[in-house]
Amino acid sequence: MNHARSTKKRTGGRRRPTRKKRKHELGSAPTETQVGEPKLKTVETQGGNAKVRVVKTNVASVATDDGVEGATIEDVVENASNPNYVRRNIITKGAVIETDLGRARVTSRPGQDGQVNAVLLEE
Repeated sequence: MNHARSTKKRTGGRRRPTRKKRKHELGSAPTETQVGEPKLKTVETQGGNAKVRVVKTNVASVATDDGVEGATIEDVVENASNPNYVRRNIITKGAVIETDLGRARVTSRPGQDGQVNAVLLEE
């Protein structure tokens, strides 16, 4: 994946490349967080910083009326970004997960934030 300027114009014409690819334009494949035993991956980012990605997890911080509680993720019920993710048990932001507290909508980006935060849904 590459985040450089496109070689195609809006009109469909060709834009000639002015230079080769640069390190800061590098992209990567999305981290498709699955339900399972917790597994994290650290990725180096620009400026010597690090980003933690969740490869697999079965725990989530669920916000309820009483506060935030730790919950066990049992299943992915709904995922608007891709219906195929439900079958593959992939967690993304906006996905509805089944926890031991009830159904919750994911509010964090597990592949970027390194954790799964969710809000309990009204039944």
